[in-house]
Amino acid sequence: MTVIALLAAVSALTFEQFVQWQYGPMGIVGLLLLTVGIKAKSPTCSSIGAVVLALMMTGPAI
Repeated sequence: MTVIALLAAVSALTFEQFVQWQYGPMGIVGLLLLTVGIKAKSPTCSSIGAVVLALMMTGPAI
């Protein structure tokens, strides 16, 4: 059980670092809103986070 929790934490941190590296601070904000919305069962918050991430991924590369 502890190994699974440790692997989940490591994978979550790796994914967060990848999002921040690839999409910058706005990507972290979108990921945070999406995560908080899912945990709090708030469709509005999770939808806003999903839209921010979708816009970051489909936007023009600078």
